[in-house]
Amino acid sequence: MRAFSYERVSDPAQAAARAAEVPGAKFIAGGTNLLDLMKHEIETPLHLIDVTGTGLNAITPTPSGGLRVGALVSNSALAADPRIRRDYAVLSRALVSGASGQLRNKATTGGNLLQRTRCPYFYDTGMPCNKRSPGAGCAALDKGASSRGLGVIGTSEACIATHPSDMAVALRVLDAEVETITPSGETRRKPLDAFYQLPGDTPEVENTLEAGEMITAVELPAPVEGRHAYFKVRDRASYAFALVSVALIQTLDGKGRVALGGVAPKPWRRDEADAALPQGASAVMSRLLDGARPTQDNAYKLTLAERTLATLLAQE
Repeated sequence: MRAFSYERVSDPAQAAARAAEVPGAKFIAGGTNLLDLMKHEIETPLHLIDVTGTGLNAITPTPSGGLRVGALVSNSALAADPRIRRDYAVLSRALVSGASGQLRNKATTGGNLLQRTRCPYFYDTGMPCNKRSPGAGCAALDKGASSRGLGVIGTSEACIATHPSDMAVALRVLDAEVETITPSGETRRKPLDAFYQLPGDTPEVENTLEAGEMITAVELPAPVEGRHAYFKVRDRASYAFALVSVALIQTLDGKGRVALGGVAPKPWRRDEADAALPQGASAVMSRLLDGARPTQDNAYKLTLAERTLATLLAQE
């Protein structure tokens, strides 16, 4: 790990302003992803701004009937909150399927959203990676590379890494919005889908945050009544990223919403796929995964996604 300076701040606006002022600055709260990347020298911030004292750790009602979740609310606290368990069960279930209990106790809502999309080659600094070094190439697309766990849709010739967050998949099916503060003190809100960027030719750019801009909260809209489900298929029973995950909200009339994890550089959902839900899993996936470009190693994910949704739809 390389040397860096460190400071604590007590106000979100101050944090954003400092991040814009100090070259090479990064925010840190739980540090469950950033510290790992620093140890591998994949991330080399020159300055860390500790935001744990900024008071963004409350879950409060909104005038529209939803909930505002502060960026510093831990994954464990969010999953256990009675309002989340009752009205946003898909989110609670997604959270408890992620990482381990110890990590969920430290990981924050804002930090979870900012996990780097990644693959084994991203972590191997001896291999070319366009995310680490733009223009270096993508080792995952080289002949003979292993791409079994990587993306099948929304990818590009520059990167086929997947977004690792379970929480974000549930937030996408809930139509959540991300609230941020800019260095000038302006508050901005945008839908989660618009917050993330697909890799295209610039896979190192993963979201639409400006320099110094900081996540302050996630806003959940009014609850959607119906059945909430989240199922994660992985290589082992715990502490593993999704090969495929499915977040489902199904209303009593058979309509609803579907989002996928483990298949793309961001949580994957399409309106036309939601509209096909009454027709069954095959109709949903033909629309949701239209345009997929799997490799020979990960083409199985197309079938796996459909079967996972079919299993959820068959459950009562």
